[in-house]
Amino acid sequence: MSESPDRTPLPRAFFDRPVLEVAPDLLGRTLVRRTEDGPIELRLTEVEAYAGEIDPGSHAFRGRTARNAVMFGPPGHAYVYFTYGMWHCLNLVCGPEGHASGVLLRAGEIQQGAEFARGRRLSARHDKELAKGPARLATALDVALSLNGTDVCDGPDAPLAVLTGAPPRPDQVRSGPRTGVGGDGAPHPWRFWIEADPTVSPYRAHAPRRRRS
Repeated sequence: MSESPDRTPLPRAFFDRPVLEVAPDLLGRTLVRRTEDGPIELRLTEVEAYAGEIDPGSHAFRGRTARNAVMFGPPGHAYVYFTYGMWHCLNLVCGPEGHASGVLLRAGEIQQGAEFARGRRLSARHDKELAKGPARLATALDVALSLNGTDVCDGPDAPLAVLTGAPPRPDQVRSGPRTGVGGDGAPHPWRFWIEADPTVSPYRAHAPRRRRS
């Protein structure tokens, strides 16, 4: 990048927009995670949009539950969930309050605090792999269910924040189907990434689980 990243925090109005506007606009933004060890900063390079009740791929497709309640707003909060009994994933809630939608943070380049992330991602062969995939990103940033509902617009001392950063040029942004989403939600081209960035995770189509005989 030729320009220095902008350190201005994104306002709540940034998130209070339709999810398909917010998702590609998050690329290049700086995600700040403040941990007990020290701050970790990551430039977002890959995201996916989930449109709530109109999106079969969304956790909120069938309505509000205790698990997905944060997705219904207000915007500018973190939605964290636990999956496969092993991994956490981090999303940012957007859109008007009462209409569930969110952006899954799939990958990014750690630009500060890599020494803290390495301690949590011992299997990473190099720093480009520290946050290459949503579970890896959450692990590297020490994201757990305790952060569910965190206000990312809550000021400089919040455990999570999003800064203006250095967004890519429009011609560098690509879109395609979301990773691992099957059924009616599979064709939606709601995954967005920065072209040729080495931290972007590989695309994998949905593979139905086989039932044991």
